[in-house]
Amino acid sequence: MAALVLREIVKRFGNVEVIKRVSFEIADGEFVVFVGPSGCGKSTLLRIICGLESATDGDVLIDNDRVNDISAARRGLALVFQSYALYPHMTVYQNMAFGLENLRTAKREIATRVAEAARMLQLEPYLQRRPTALSGGQRQRVAIGRAIVREPKIFLFDEPLSNLDAELRVSMRNELAQLHRRLGTTMIYVTHDQVEAMTMADKIVVLRSGSVEQVGSPLELYNAPANQFVAGFIGSPRMNFLSGQVVEPRAEGALVDVPEMGALQAPARLPAGARVTLGIRPEHIRVGGASVNGVQGSVANVEQLGGLSYVRLAAPELTVQLPGQTRLTYGQRAEVNLPPETIHVFDADGKAVPRLAGLPL
Repeated sequence: MAALVLREIVKRFGNVEVIKRVSFEIADGEFVVFVGPSGCGKSTLLRIICGLESATDGDVLIDNDRVNDISAARRGLALVFQSYALYPHMTVYQNMAFGLENLRTAKREIATRVAEAARMLQLEPYLQRRPTALSGGQRQRVAIGRAIVREPKIFLFDEPLSNLDAELRVSMRNELAQLHRRLGTTMIYVTHDQVEAMTMADKIVVLRSGSVEQVGSPLELYNAPANQFVAGFIGSPRMNFLSGQVVEPRAEGALVDVPEMGALQAPARLPAGARVTLGIRPEHIRVGGASVNGVQGSVANVEQLGGLSYVRLAAPELTVQLPGQTRLTYGQRAEVNLPPETIHVFDADGKAVPRLAGLPL
């Protein structure tokens, strides 16, 4: 197991800076997820950590040792790729043992490590099969097992589940979480899927255009996003955003004029005339009943999922998440409430505005 520190990491390809002064720490034994849209620098950062790419500037420290000039093979890390990268002519056992054989590990030690990894990953019945005889999930477990037998200081996963179908991804997420609990090893996981990030991580690093937007636990990012980008990226369905202008500062919260909605109370101290964006998550919107922030809209679509429902409103555009099933139908007028204490406020630059004291989510 190992702790990791990234200190002012910069990566340039020619004149293009793809990683921009990235710094953060990962504690020994943490499961950390790098999340962000395609092209934000997640995989490049992972490759810098494992030594497949060199940083243009900055330092990578593993257990307080600077490893910038140490080769990938000598860093003691294991990388699991999206594409499995298994040798098709080898059996499962041979694929898992191959790396140890190259390190001239004793055969008895190899057999012990492979057997333990196969037991842990429920691969024992498949050790003499070749990858072509396995399902996608089984192949990914073999790739993970190949990493486990090396007993690395840190596991690195580069979108390992993206080739699997939706049901299998859920199952594999659970298996990886259980594996982390059993091994207690530091794990770094790259994904563009915020659901994977929310369900697996001890800590999430949100990246955009090569910069870190926010670092924190899943619920910290969900409940207190640092900016509008994080608020919109974390959470499914995504947060509703409403642009408006402050018309009246008040002690209990500013009144913000929002087109098609009128004046809404926002839980922040704001000057008159300020341009802001209000954010509210779909599950915080209430249907019917009296409220300070009551608005009416026309139902544009209803998605009934059995255990919950999504109602899309038009004029104004809002997504509402309701528990259970709903009788609302297309074209119906619906009155909804936006409780002030659940509203997030972002300034003209997209930065979160501090909430008024006494109004937690």
